[in-house]
Amino acid sequence: MTKIIAIANQKGGVGKTTTSHALTAGLAEKGYRTLCIDLDPQGNLSASCGAVNYNIPTVYEMMKGEVNVKDVIQTLGLYNIIPANIMLSGAEQELNSTGKEHRLKESLSDIVNDYDYIIIDTPPSLGVLTVNAFTFCDEIIIPTTAGIFATAGIQQLARTVENVKKYCNPNLKIKGILFTRYNPRTNISKQVKEIAESFAEHIKAPVYDTTIRNGIAVEEAQANKEDIFTYNSKSSVAEDYRVFIEEYLKG
Repeated sequence: MTKIIAIANQKGGVGKTTTSHALTAGLAEKGYRTLCIDLDPQGNLSASCGAVNYNIPTVYEMMKGEVNVKDVIQTLGLYNIIPANIMLSGAEQELNSTGKEHRLKESLSDIVNDYDYIIIDTPPSLGVLTVNAFTFCDEIIIPTTAGIFATAGIQQLARTVENVKKYCNPNLKIKGILFTRYNPRTNISKQVKEIAESFAEHIKAPVYDTTIRNGIAVEEAQANKEDIFTYNSKSSVAEDYRVFIEEYLKG
């Protein structure tokens, strides 16, 4: 049965795209059929994967019903991607009809069962695009850094999740909170992690034991349009994401 995962946090710079890419590539490396969907108008996931995202149909045209999902899927090595570009920023205004929350789910209905995992990289907001992702997915992984402002936004995201559960997707759940760019040697990191763990207990969303360290290999891999495992499988970030994927699969 296909598992659909949204990677979400309305705070930018917390590792959503890096986590989406690493999870997609890591699961594909293990032999799972994986598809990642770039649902961020910035198109960072598309760029970091090396996908073509200009002068061709993208997720934007697909959600508007102008093209079929099979017209927008690109194969990149072991996994597939549906790309996005800045045109997707118009979705907030254009997707305003009844049932707008279901556009992504409806667009992908023909190919859902072709994959073991579908991973969605969401924008740093809680607008119609993120709500579409939440309506479609089974579970949410929340990447966050050990900063007060990054973790504070989780409460607002949890409220959005409750609304989506009420009106669109009753089976939706927050799978867990993942600390990225984490430095266990600093006191502030430890303190914020403790605060997040306390809050996570309140919203019934566990904090993953695995933390992702900071590393220059992430930026280098993105610049080379490769996933972290292909670019530098021995980097600390690659090691951490492999451990995280194992923890995720056991959960």
